[in-house]
Amino acid sequence: MITDEALERVRGWFSGRLPEDWQASPADISVDRDEIVVTLTLPDVEAGGSDAETTEARAGRASAFREDTREQRMAIAREAQRRYERTVSWGVRIGDHQQLFTHLAAPTMTRLRQPQRQVLDTLVDAGVARSRADALAWCVRLVAQHEDDWLTELREAMGQVAEVRKKGPAA
Repeated sequence: MITDEALERVRGWFSGRLPEDWQASPADISVDRDEIVVTLTLPDVEAGGSDAETTEARAGRASAFREDTREQRMAIAREAQRRYERTVSWGVRIGDHQQLFTHLAAPTMTRLRQPQRQVLDTLVDAGVARSRADALAWCVRLVAQHEDDWLTELREAMGQVAEVRKKGPAA
């Protein structure tokens, strides 16, 4: 688990390192053991047409930003990867359109008993997922969606445990 202090350090570094014209609002930075995801909020498009036109204009702006900033983003990512020993991934948010560029999909090993495998197989057989791995990812997203408050409270409690450990005697 990443501590609040470590997260603040990563956010601080990126806020100082990102070009100012990329920061209409502060970048959304999320960090786990493997990856740092930097999501930039770009100004919304002014498409005077239909919802479909606005949706496509936002997707076009995201694509243009990705191509126009590729070299600079990769240079920043290389610096951060050396500094924090994590992969750096990028994304943009424009209005209600959010797009992640190439990002990490980390394999996770797990041992499941037959009843749990049957749940995954049912999701695959029903066409909800293409494989057991996709079905497991679907389950994790569903839990995160419905238990967000509980997970937030759990993360805060884990942060408090880390603080108490720091105050304890040196091991």
